[in-house]
Amino acid sequence: MMVSVVLNVMNEEKNIADLLDSLVIQEQPMEVVVVDAASKDRTREIVQKYVERYPFISLHVKSGRRGESTNYGVEKAKGDILAFIGGDCLANPFWIRELRKTIMDGNGVVVGKTITIGLDAWVDLDRVELFYRGNDISWPSCNEAFKREAVIQAGMFDPWFITAEDIDLNMRVVEKGFNIAYNENAIVYHRHKSTIYRFFRQAFWNGAGRKQLTMKHGRLWTSYDPLRMFKQKTTFWSLTRLSVAMMGYVAFKLFGDRAP
Repeated sequence: MMVSVVLNVMNEEKNIADLLDSLVIQEQPMEVVVVDAASKDRTREIVQKYVERYPFISLHVKSGRRGESTNYGVEKAKGDILAFIGGDCLANPFWIRELRKTIMDGNGVVVGKTITIGLDAWVDLDRVELFYRGNDISWPSCNEAFKREAVIQAGMFDPWFITAEDIDLNMRVVEKGFNIAYNENAIVYHRHKSTIYRFFRQAFWNGAGRKQLTMKHGRLWTSYDPLRMFKQKTTFWSLTRLSVAMMGYVAFKLFGDRAP
């Protein structure tokens, strides 16, 4: 089964070459569909050099929110399996092979093991999990693959979301009867935000994304596991992240798309 890696990138000049270097050595058959969301740096210039060297890499330009740009890449993709990875990530050499193997075992969705690289205090922060019909739907799309039919049946990514569009898609895919499998050997290395400003900005919009989820799907408090949340490490940075995320949650509740 052919795998289409769909990349939605913007201003990834520092990282895109490393990512593409990690993808061109993956097990074939596969293709890399790069969708640039109107970068203002040299991202497209760098990608174009890879397009000229590798016939299985294509470059497209589509501005808009992440869901809109990613959907455009899905439409251009030819594979039966759609894999997603972040522009600031690196793929283990066996990433595609492991994703493909798990999908071919009969699973509609597979997530891999994501190893975060960066400041230890930030790397150690736990993910706030969200469960639906027995599946953890909070897995990020920076290391995830779907059968094409699962994405199409679920209606693709919702372009309304600023963040959490991957959680929303996971939820709708599960609603269609697909389960999310985990393969610890499908490894992606993810660079954490490099500045305090970017760390806070990510936390703010993650909070806004959780509010968007409740606006679309209703109250989700019963989908959280309180016991797991209480077991998470409590540090200065975890409390700070939570505080900023709550600001994002409230800001989107009050101002919607006009949130700062």
